Amino acid sequence: QVQLVESGGGLVQAGDSLRLSCAASGRAFSRYHMGWFRQAPGKERELVATITWTGAVAYYADSVKGRFTISRDSAKNTVYLQMNSLKPEDTAVYYCAADYDPLERLPSPSDYDYWGQGTQVTVSS
Repeated sequence: QVQLVESGGGLVQAGDSLRLSCAASGRAFSRYHMGWFRQAPGKERELVATITWTGAVAYYADSVKGRFTISRDSAKNTVYLQMNSLKPEDTAVYYCAADYDPLERLPSPSDYDYWGQGTQVTVSS
C-alpha cells in the first residue's frame, strides 16, 4: 500500500510557475506508475500527466503540453509536476495518484489505486 501527500499548491498570477510535489510512503514505490490529476469546480476530474515507474514514458493532456513537466525521484519517493506559464484555466485541486503495475506501460485513468488528498492551485488573471 502507498500513502501519498501533495504539497506546493498556492495562489499565483497568470504566467507564473509552481512545482507540485507528491511524497509517497509505503512499499515498492519504484514499481508504481504515477499520475497527476486535477478537478476544477463543477468539472470532472481530468488526467493531467503520467509517468511510468521507469520514468521512460510520459503522457500529457493537450491542455498542458509544453507547459507542464512530470518527473520522479525514486531515491526520494517523490513525483513532481513543474507547471510553467500558468493560466487561469489551470485553477483546480491537483491530486497525485499511484498505480502498481510490473509492466512498463501507461495506465488508463481508471487504473490508479491510491490517491492523495489534493492541493489547491489558483491562478489569477
